Amino acid sequence: MGLFDFLRGPDIHEGIKEYEKTAGAVLLDVRTPQEYREGHIPGSKNVPLQSMESVKQAAAKDAPVFVYCYSGSRSSQAAGILKQMGYTNVKNIGGIASYKGKVEN
Repeated sequence: MGLFDFLRGPDIHEGIKEYEKTAGAVLLDVRTPQEYREGHIPGSKNVPLQSMESVKQAAAKDAPVFVYCYSGSRSSQAAGILKQMGYTNVKNIGGIASYKGKVEN
């Protein structure tokens, strides 16, 4: 661990690995529908940050929820909102901008 590692956001690749190994997990993309259509991680569900109240249709409150956006900023906000809504197992995995894996449109 380097001196400035705390400045880096979450590693989306590690988050995806953890998501794939977690039974019943939900991968949540909180970008806009337009951004989602331009390319998203396979298996993710799109619930834009501005529409977090509709997350109830995508994930149960006790489900493991892995949240990402473009850079990690909106996903951080979304994780906080989800926790305030009573979701108990939420993890911000960062931004798709640094993702090198497969995407679908």
